Amino acid sequence: MKLLPLPSATSSQTNMAARGAGNIVWTVLVVFACLFSVLYVTGCDVTCPVLCGTVLVVPVMVLLRRLRQRDAGTEHRVCVLVLGDIGRSPRMQYHALSLSKHGYDVTFVGFLDTKPHQDVLIQEKIKIFPIAEVKGVQVGAKIFTYVSKVIIQSLQLLYVLLKMELPSHILMQNPPGLPGIAVCWLVCVLRGSRFMIDWHNYGYTIMSLSHSQRHPVVRLAKWYEHLFGPLATHNLCVTNAMKDDLQKNWGIEATTLYDRPPSIFKETPLKLQHELFMRLANTYPHFQHCGSEDVKVEKTIFSVRDLADGKVTLRAARPVLLLSSTSWTEDEDFSILLKALEEYEGFVRDGASLPSLVCVITGKGPQKEHYMKLIDGLHLEHVKICTPWLEAEDYPVLLGSADLGVCLHKSSSGLDLPMKVVDMFGCCLPVCAIHFSCLHELVKHEENGLIFKDSQELAEQLKDLFATFPRSDGRLGLFRKNLRANRGQSWNDNWDQNVLPLITAS
Repeated sequence: MKLLPLPSATSSQTNMAARGAGNIVWTVLVVFACLFSVLYVTGCDVTCPVLCGTVLVVPVMVLLRRLRQRDAGTEHRVCVLVLGDIGRSPRMQYHALSLSKHGYDVTFVGFLDTKPHQDVLIQEKIKIFPIAEVKGVQVGAKIFTYVSKVIIQSLQLLYVLLKMELPSHILMQNPPGLPGIAVCWLVCVLRGSRFMIDWHNYGYTIMSLSHSQRHPVVRLAKWYEHLFGPLATHNLCVTNAMKDDLQKNWGIEATTLYDRPPSIFKETPLKLQHELFMRLANTYPHFQHCGSEDVKVEKTIFSVRDLADGKVTLRAARPVLLLSSTSWTEDEDFSILLKALEEYEGFVRDGASLPSLVCVITGKGPQKEHYMKLIDGLHLEHVKICTPWLEAEDYPVLLGSADLGVCLHKSSSGLDLPMKVVDMFGCCLPVCAIHFSCLHELVKHEENGLIFKDSQELAEQLKDLFATFPRSDGRLGLFRKNLRANRGQSWNDNWDQNVLPLITAS
């Protein structure tokens, strides 16, 4: 893993800059001394504050000159910034990879809580600069903690962005945008870089999930985004609905860059499926085969490998592998899925001819402990729930091995799309997704999946979809066939078409 402290300029460049700055300082000081002498001799009334203020301009001008000093590599350097966990920011990782593919040196700034994807780690043109997540002063009122956090984070970002070699662009994810948008804009003004915002959502609408819309912090966040958002040189967004809203209500011209799955998201060959199931079975009993042992084969609850010839097959009597991923935040109500699974259990107990089900929920986040308590309180016989944390390399393999995905992301603004569904579609995995206003831009009901509004509707969908499992001639098979036939534009082609021209033209 390539971590910075960032390399400074070469010694020769530094010395030249220092000599040039020194010459400017002396020249300006001599000019001011001569001017002051002339004014003094002629008896002009020059006050000390005016003179001191004038003299202070000199070091400021020198500092600005040094901050904006470009070299041969400036136009091929880009800073990618996320005030969040780099490893859990896939879209920004894809930006970094696309930039590096086109020869740009990328400084990737963010929290390093989770391991980024291996492609990012091995790319020589991507340097990761980890920053610490600021907690603020943990005394007094909450507002004091929040304000202190913003101030400390601002100073930290200023130091990092002013210290690094001059980039041509700073590309920042929003949200979170407080205080990053203002700091990035200021740094770009000081250094002559171009500022780009990738709008994934609005920060104030996410805050409103835990506070009322009239809460002072939410109102401040909305004012802040409206004030500083339009100052960016270029803007990207994730849906046409958000593009229209930015134009209508914010006065921002944005380019829609739909999320697209990178090449790592694809259907998983049986051999790799079995290898993943075996690794998971070492930790999670949900994947273990509980029947009689056969020394000639290697079994999981889903797959069998013949030890003689290595051939892997899926078990005919295997359970359904249902998968959902989450950040365990307020914009995903997992009680809907848990209630639907309870109803599915009821269908089986009432005599419905349905397969058993293993539900795997991946991810980590603030509300996980709350939902784990709810899961522990369930008493299900035909439904098993597993909540593993997967390495970045294993996640697409699991998606490509699953039978159905479930998405409970409900956009706080109604304007962004769940990237987890994009990844699922890259693996040709059909999806059941909860309804919100612009979801139709991604999930086509009865074409590549189903849209539901509550737990009862989801339970009925699960019942209908799995009635013919594991046969491939039912609705699940049709959805998968449609996904294979309509894979759409790749991330790289999409990025080259929509983002690269913005960077090269400015």
